[in-house]
Formats: sequence, structure tokens, C-alpha cells
Amino acid sequence: MTTTPSDAFRLSTRYDAQGAVLVELCGDLDHTRADTLLDTVTEQLAGHPDIRELRLECAPLETVDSSGLAALIMIRRRADRAGVRLVLDGRRAALDRLLEVTGTLEYLTTTPMDAERPSGQSMRTTSTSAHEAPSAIEGVRHRSARPTGPDGTA
Repeated sequence: MTTTPSDAFRLSTRYDAQGAVLVELCGDLDHTRADTLLDTVTEQLAGHPDIRELRLECAPLETVDSSGLAALIMIRRRADRAGVRLVLDGRRAALDRLLEVTGTLEYLTTTPMDAERPSGQSMRTTSTSAHEAPSAIEGVRHRSARPTGPDGTA
């Protein structure tokens, strides 16, 4: 297990026998910590080509700012390129609201195969939420285009 000490953010990484990496995020994922998460995940993907699934445990996560959101989007892109399934476990209502308002909920919580499925077909969610409440925001349209991140990838 690897742990990054911090007063405001803690990151721990574990492996399981099925080829999955679990990264637990505790505290605030903000502009001061987003690079730490991105670097850790990038190292895991590069150093362990046998990884099949990357699970980010979000339940202990307190807040996520725009830099934290950008890091999650870049992690999704890097996981896709590596052929690794990304799962956001234990999402709190506040994180789901952020993802919904920014149009990234569907992108960050479905597999690449589901994201390319024609409109109208059911989509399989690959991540779990800490709640199962309907959206608090009515009338928000889901954007079909993938967000562009600071690293320039689409």
C-alpha cells in the first residue's frame, strides 16, 4: 500500500488478485492535489500493464474543484488508452451534481463501448454512487461531445 500524507488530502493505493487497482481519495481534490492524483494513476497505468480495472473510491472525498474534475477527465482518457476500465465508487451527491452540471457524469461513469452506443439504447453504468437519488437539477441537457482537458486530449 502506498500513502501520500497530507492534512487536506490523502491518497492510498491497493491491488487485488483480479488485476484491479483501488485508489482511495480522502479529503479535498483541488488545484493543490489534482496533479498528485494524476501522477499516481499515470504511474500505476504505466508500471502495471496487467491492470484491467482502476477503481477510484470517492466516498471519503470531501470536495472537488475544477482542477480535480480535469484530473478525473484526464484519468478517464489515460485509462481508455491503456484499455483499463475506470470505476468511480461511492460517489456522494455533491460529486454527482458537479459531474451532472458539467456534462461529465455520463462520460466518467460509462465504459467506452457504452459511450459510443446509439442514442436511445440503454447504457450500463460502471460506477457506483453513494446515493440513488434523481438529479437535483431539472432540465440539464447532457452534452454529447467529450470535454477537452488541459492536456489537450479529446
